[in-house]
Parts: sequence; C-alpha cells; structure tokens
Amino acid sequence: MKSRTAVIGGIPMRWIERGRGDEVPLVLIHGIPTSPRLWRHVMAKLRGVRCLAFEMVGYGESMEAGVGRDISVGRQADYLIDWLTHLGIERAVFCGHDLGGGVAHIAAVRHPQRCAGLFLTNAIGYDSWPIPSVKALKLTAPLVKHLPDIAAKQILRVLMIRGHDKLQIAEESLDVHWSAYERHGGAASLIRQVMALNVEDTESIAGALPGLNIPARVVWGTSDSFQKLRYGERFARDLNAPLHRIEGGLHFTPEDHPEIIAEQITRLLEDIERAA
Repeated sequence: MKSRTAVIGGIPMRWIERGRGDEVPLVLIHGIPTSPRLWRHVMAKLRGVRCLAFEMVGYGESMEAGVGRDISVGRQADYLIDWLTHLGIERAVFCGHDLGGGVAHIAAVRHPQRCAGLFLTNAIGYDSWPIPSVKALKLTAPLVKHLPDIAAKQILRVLMIRGHDKLQIAEESLDVHWSAYERHGGAASLIRQVMALNVEDTESIAGALPGLNIPARVVWGTSDSFQKLRYGERFARDLNAPLHRIEGGLHFTPEDHPEIIAEQITRLLEDIERAA
C-alpha cells in the first residue's frame, strides 16, 4: 500500500492506494475516529481492482488541514469530488463506513454521474447520528478538548471496545488510529471533528436515495449499538439493494470482518460489470 498526498484547492489531501485494474476504481471512505487504515485488511483481500482509501480532511494525518476549515460530512463529499477530479477519475465505486458512508451517499446523490456503484457498511444516514456518546462529547467539548492524551486515548479505547467483536482487534485498532491523534492535537482534534457533525447533512438528501438507480450493496453488523440494523434495512429498501447481515457483528466491520466486506465488494463489482 502506498500513501500519497496532493494539494488540491490549497488543501493537502491524502489517500492510500493499492492494486491495479482496468475497471472503475474503488474509493473507500472511513469514519470517526478512524483513518484510511480502517480498510487495510479489506484492501489486502481485493484482487484486480484499483483501491484508493480517501482520508477525510481533518482526520488521520490530515488533522491539521482541518483547522479553520469546514470538515462536516456534507463538505467532505465536496472534497471527495474535488480529489477525484484532480486525479482524473470520472467515475468510481463509492464504499463507506460510519461517517464515510454518509460522505459516500451524499456524493452519490449530488453527483450521480460520478458514482458507478455504492457500498455501505454500518454507515450513518437519515437521523441515525450523532450517537449518544458523541453528543455527550459535544456537550462537554470545552472540558474534553483540554484533556491530556492519556485521557483522550481512553475515550477512544471505550469506543473501540464497544464497537469491535473482540478485545484483541479493538486494541489493535486503537493502536492504529490513536497514533494520528497523538501526533496531531489529541483531544482538541477529536473535538474539532465532533463539533463539525450535523445530522442535516444526511437528512436533507435522504429523499433522493430511492431515485439513485445504481448498483448498490449494504452490509451490516446486526448487533451494532452505534448504527442500528434498522438503518441498514432502510438503506437496502431505498437503494433497492441486497442486505448482507453479519449476525452478531458490531460496528467496525472492515476491521472485524474484512473477508466478508471484501467478498461483498467483489459481488458489487460483478453487479456493476453485468449492468454495464
């Protein structure tokens, strides 16, 4: 996997790239409190496809680029399209988890000609977010943003444990994703991300989802307490898409079940090829 950077509209944008393929590329978008490395195990299992894991502005190694900028989910969809345009990519398959799922389906609604297919796994949408623990962070933001790193890391650790199937994977995920916070502002960066969240970003475009008429697939951990299964079922209905349930699965499906995610992405790519 190669890490790449480009300055686009004065904003440094980063992504991880792996693989090659002649068909439309696959764009993978992470959520909070993760980074493009969320997709590391999934990308390793995909063959014959060009994978680009986009780093949202203000997240991961791009946290400092978020200072003084709009890093809302709706604005991230604009950044995503600007980035694709810079790379000369006219169409791509959008694949999103958590906030990244919001970015993916907002971008698909705003720019349907750029979206060859849509894949959502335990994604935000409709009125499913922010979740209660994130709302609590918003309410206590003046205090939380000044927390020492050890306390901020514990907040992330609790989220990881609640959202992963196994403690070992939760601890691995914490090590992977906390390192960027540690280097780029700690709790202050986390609070900057949280304060930018606005449910109106997804509520305002929800009515347009049934009209997308593109190949889509939805995969959901059925025991996710952050993004409830009923929202996955609603996405599947609105997108006229198959819903693959990961029974007992929790929130961070790309890290807990990369083999299932990779398999379902491959099936979506096959759907797109048949529809062409």
